[in-house]
Amino acid sequence: MQRFGRRIAAAGTAVVSSLLLALSLAAVPAQAASHNPIVFVHGLSSDASSWDDWIADFKADGYSASELDAWSYSWSQSNVTTAQQLATEVQRVLKATGASKVDLVTHSMGALSARYYLKNLGGTAYVDDFVSAAGVNHGTTTASWCAWLYTSCAEMNTGSSFLTALNSGDETPGSVSYASYWSNCDDALTPDTTAILNGATNVEVGCISHTDMNNDYGVYRQVRAFVQ
Repeated sequence: MQRFGRRIAAAGTAVVSSLLLALSLAAVPAQAASHNPIVFVHGLSSDASSWDDWIADFKADGYSASELDAWSYSWSQSNVTTAQQLATEVQRVLKATGASKVDLVTHSMGALSARYYLKNLGGTAYVDDFVSAAGVNHGTTTASWCAWLYTSCAEMNTGSSFLTALNSGDETPGSVSYASYWSNCDDALTPDTTAILNGATNVEVGCISHTDMNNDYGVYRQVRAFVQ
């Protein structure tokens, strides 16, 4: 009878231990991302697929699919509208990954909406690193061909009111780390140095075409080192 009682007691202890273990596991929050998630912002006349090469490179270097977010937006709309959508996208990524901040990696016109988000929509609280690859940061005269067609294109035309406001005061606000990678033979940026940001790490990468700036492996290696 005593042996039977000891068996009952042992069984009860095992049940209690299992319940305590289950409760402790349930209390553990979802594991945060091992890297800052990267949100990629494409440019004019483009979409998320323009990042396919770099996303593959980041995956090869240990990033998970959930940490790499290339999204598409309507590039003809105002960069202000895109910035508002970017703010929503950043919050979605943070919630999905459990991370506290993201890195923004942008190409061409994508730098403008991302910078507007950082400067005017509180983005500096949620962004660790910002990268501009061939960013039209101070405008380009080549935008004149489409300025009358698209709001976004008019905004990146040299001397636009949008750019004047965006570049007034601090061009690299907050505690975000900024980097701008630019080519000395970029046929879409006139002048090439329009990509340079005051207060950023500005890197001339040599002669690389505008459309290759966000799939070139050499530029990728520099970007990866910067965000890591």
